[in-house]
Amino acid sequence: MGVELFRVIMPVEDLERAQKFYAKVLDMSGERVSVDRHYFQCGGTILACVHVARRFRPNMENVNFAVDNLEATHKLFLEAISNGLGGEFLEGEFGTIDTRPWGERSFYARDPFGNPICFVDSPTKFTGGRFVP
Repeated sequence: MGVELFRVIMPVEDLERAQKFYAKVLDMSGERVSVDRHYFQCGGTILACVHVARRFRPNMENVNFAVDNLEATHKLFLEAISNGLGGEFLEGEFGTIDTRPWGERSFYARDPFGNPICFVDSPTKFTGGRFVP
């Protein structure tokens, strides 16, 4: 029996703002699939921005994105903040791209709704196995 992770829910308070923010940062328009959901196809997994009308609580842990050009994504994230779409870097005012002890080059942030996110340079993504420093 195979297992496939196909959708990750990103709870948001304002779906229009979420669509604009993620469209800018991910450099794709995504697709409105219902009045309360906007999907972004991220490889084989859907990032589902879902409007939460009840008591709102952001995700507790990072949603990690592997990107082909980390510097370009960092710039798009900074532009999203500058354009009033929200979001914040978690390391330094302008975000720090750093190499982690497990070998990934990445930066950490929060989306406009407080959801923690991490962007990783694709060639450096660590997916398990034996860590060799």
